[in-house]
Amino acid sequence: MEKFNALYAQSGGVTSVINATACGVIETARQHNDKIPKLYAARNGIIGALTEDLIDTSHESASDVAALRHTPAGAFGSCRHKLGTLDKHRAQYERLVEVFSAHHIRYFFYNGGGDSQDTAHKVSLISQELGYPITCIGVPKTIDNDLPFTDNSPGFGSVAKYVAVSIREAGMDVASMASSSTKVFVLEVMGRHAGWIAAAGGLACEKAGDAPHIILFPEVRLQTAQLLNRVQECVSQFGYCAIVASEGLRNPDGSFVAESGLTDAFGHKQLGGVAPIIAKLIKEKLGFKYHWALADYLQRSARHIASKTDVEQAYAIGKAAVEMALAGKNAVMPIIVRESNSPYRWSIGEASLERVANVEVSLPKNYITDDGFGITEACRQYLSPLIQGEAYPPYLHGLPQYVKLKNLAVEKKLKTNFAIA
Repeated sequence: MEKFNALYAQSGGVTSVINATACGVIETARQHNDKIPKLYAARNGIIGALTEDLIDTSHESASDVAALRHTPAGAFGSCRHKLGTLDKHRAQYERLVEVFSAHHIRYFFYNGGGDSQDTAHKVSLISQELGYPITCIGVPKTIDNDLPFTDNSPGFGSVAKYVAVSIREAGMDVASMASSSTKVFVLEVMGRHAGWIAAAGGLACEKAGDAPHIILFPEVRLQTAQLLNRVQECVSQFGYCAIVASEGLRNPDGSFVAESGLTDAFGHKQLGGVAPIIAKLIKEKLGFKYHWALADYLQRSARHIASKTDVEQAYAIGKAAVEMALAGKNAVMPIIVRESNSPYRWSIGEASLERVANVEVSLPKNYITDDGFGITEACRQYLSPLIQGEAYPPYLHGLPQYVKLKNLAVEKKLKTNFAIA
């Protein structure tokens, strides 16, 4: 069997466990160095591939690679850059072929969410369209948990755990001060179109009166009167009201409550903070003192409170990606298959990139209570296994110890540079 090199790249918003996937890819590739002599990483995602800015992972020690398993963020840098269609942006694909060919790369692993799987699918078409043999495996990752076919997305379980822990602890804080101070707390979480992260906050509510008392989902349009009535009821009954609000909350007309008017590199509308809007509304209409917080990057970078289940699945996905490529599979994405809830058992399957690309999965209706403010038992049964277990990083001087790789550059072989539009 002829030997060919491989390229791994991280894409989109990073997570606390995406490096665990990278660890799975690198360690598995090293176990098969008779078939993959070199595993390169693209610096800053597909941009690194286009600009021939590659990293030689063989310079990283086994211990540093293993430390990726407990290190958050993207060890090789990520990006938000979506390849255009091959007919209109042919130069990008020809450039990729140039870079791949120059470095004897025939395996490509692209680790990202829905838009990234679209990019992976387009790269997989190179073989057919441009006559260059490339085996492309999409590697799933997204805190939004909105990828199709996979039971859940690596990265989500840890965010879910962080949000549930945070609203439980903040709720206890507010409850202890509510008689003479803050009565309303709003925690804003990510989730532009799907309410999976917001729903995870509901795991903290195990009995009547527990926080959160209200969850605001993207799937349920904001009804101001109903919200204010529920806030008043909670304050009257429990002394305070804790709310988890998704950034993607929508008005009755479908517009985002917190739309900023800007868009990101993928064309997604940028959202400008729903928590202060909701908090101000409550203050103006009900007069309650409030505090609000944005989980923002904290929720996706909090490796110190990661879900053990999530870490294990993230690593397994990376391992499976390499094994699938070596088995001759192409244009597929390894997925997590739930085999049972109790006891929780899962395995690795696969899905076609063509079917995965650009498909978003929203929270099912039967996961949201009839009043639109909470999660059902079915939702709880789905979410609960994903936050189980702790996988603490090593600590030194009271702080978690994370690895920073050498990330030594591969010598460029092409004479021409490539400008990213």
